[in-house]
Amino acid sequence: MTQSTHHNRQILLNRRPVGAPTLEDFRLEQQAIPQPAEGQVLLRTLWLSLDPYMRGRMSDRPSYAAPVPLGGVMVGGTVAQVVSSRHPGFAAGELVLSMSGWQDYALSDGTGLNKLTGLAQPSQALNVLGMPGFTAYMGLLDIGQPKAGETVVVAAASGAVGSLVGQIAKLQGCRVVGIAGGETKCRYVEEELGFDACIDHRAADFPAQLAMACPAGIDVYFENVGGAVFDAVMPLLNTGARIPLCGLIANYNATKLPDGPDRLGVLAGTLLTKRIRMQGFIIFDDYGHRYGEFFAQMSRWLQEGKIKSREDVVDGLEQAPQALIGLLEGKNFGKLVVKVAEA
Repeated sequence: MTQSTHHNRQILLNRRPVGAPTLEDFRLEQQAIPQPAEGQVLLRTLWLSLDPYMRGRMSDRPSYAAPVPLGGVMVGGTVAQVVSSRHPGFAAGELVLSMSGWQDYALSDGTGLNKLTGLAQPSQALNVLGMPGFTAYMGLLDIGQPKAGETVVVAAASGAVGSLVGQIAKLQGCRVVGIAGGETKCRYVEEELGFDACIDHRAADFPAQLAMACPAGIDVYFENVGGAVFDAVMPLLNTGARIPLCGLIANYNATKLPDGPDRLGVLAGTLLTKRIRMQGFIIFDDYGHRYGEFFAQMSRWLQEGKIKSREDVVDGLEQAPQALIGLLEGKNFGKLVVKVAEA
C-alpha cells in the first residue's frame, strides 16, 4: 500500500473553548510517522467520525470521560487501515474500527480494535453499524421499550442517531414523530425515512404543531437535544412515559444557566406525577458487551433494506475543525464523517 503523505498531520486542542468553539481552539501540526514496536500496529486513518460529544471533551469540567489535554490530539472514532504490523493478531492491509483521533497515523497495541470485513462502505462502521446506530438501538429498545401502537418522538430526527431511532421505532409498529430544523430535513424524514410526521423546531408555533402531531400524547421521547424542544415535549408526556437520554446538544456551548424561571421543579413534578422514567446512558460503557447482538440485527435490517442511513462527507482532515463547529450549529445533514485518505 502506498502512503500519500510523508508526515503525520495531527489536529490538536490549542485552547479550551469558551462557549462555541472557534478555529483558534484547534492547531494543525506535522510529526514524523511513528514506527511500531514489538506488539504494535501502525494505523492509517481513512475515515474520521465527528460527533457532538467532542465538544464536551474540549472542556476540562468533570464528565464521564477524561478531557483532551491541551496540546493533545483531538479524540475521535476512525476507520483505519493497518499499514504495518508487529502484532500477531493483525496483518497489513486489514481495516479496523479504532479510536485513532484527528490524525493521519496512530500506533496501537491492538486494545479496542475491531476488524471490519465485508462492508461495502467502510464508513458505515462509524454510522449505522457503529456508535450512532448502537446508541439508537440500545437506547430505544432497552430503555425506551416501545410497544406497537405507542407514540415515539425523537429530536434531531435527520441526524445520525435520531434518524435510526425513528426507523427502528417504525419497525416496532409505533407512531413516530420526528423533530428537525428546516423544511428540507423534515421532508427527508417523512418521505425518505418514513416517519409519520416531522415538525420544524424553528417554526413560531412549534409547540402547537407538535401537540397536533401527537394526539395521543408521547410514550417514548428519545432525548438528544434538550433546550426549547424538551420544553415543548414535557407537557405532552403520558403517564408511564420513558425518556432515554443520550445527549443535550442545545446546552453544549453554554457558559452559564439560561435566563428565565427555574424549570427543574416542573420537570421533577412531571416525572413524579406521571411516573416517568428518564435514564441517561453512555453507550459503550453501559452496553459494550451487547455490541455483537446489535451488529447482527442492524446488519440484517440493512441487507433487507429496512434501514436507510445518510452521510454528510467532508473531504480532508484539515476541514475537521470547521465541520465540528458546523455540527454543533446543526449544519450537517446526516452522519458527519471526514474522508481522510483512500484505502
